Amino acid sequence: MTAGEYVARIVEVPDRGIKLEPEEGTTIPDQPTEVNLLGMAIALALGAAGYQHHAEPRDTELQTLDALLSGDAVMPWRAATSGAAATITCTLSNGHPTCRVDPTAG
Repeated sequence: MTAGEYVARIVEVPDRGIKLEPEEGTTIPDQPTEVNLLGMAIALALGAAGYQHHAEPRDTELQTLDALLSGDAVMPWRAATSGAAATITCTLSNGHPTCRVDPTAG
């Protein structure tokens, strides 16, 4: 199992959703099960932080979990407070990632 930390800035893309911009040196799992678990943990953390899934359907060809984690896809989520800067931090260990969304200064 991958160990480490996934840290990314949450960036709003107007009228489209959010994009994750991983920090340099962040750990991005490469095993499908680990990618899926991290994607689920991120979705749960976003929901707990007040983000809402936007009505626009996801483009399954372009908006994959791999693309989300690497910062290459905009996903249809909307921030609870428009323009609020935030970072998502996930601890990867034992196949059970835990994530939290923290506001960032700026």
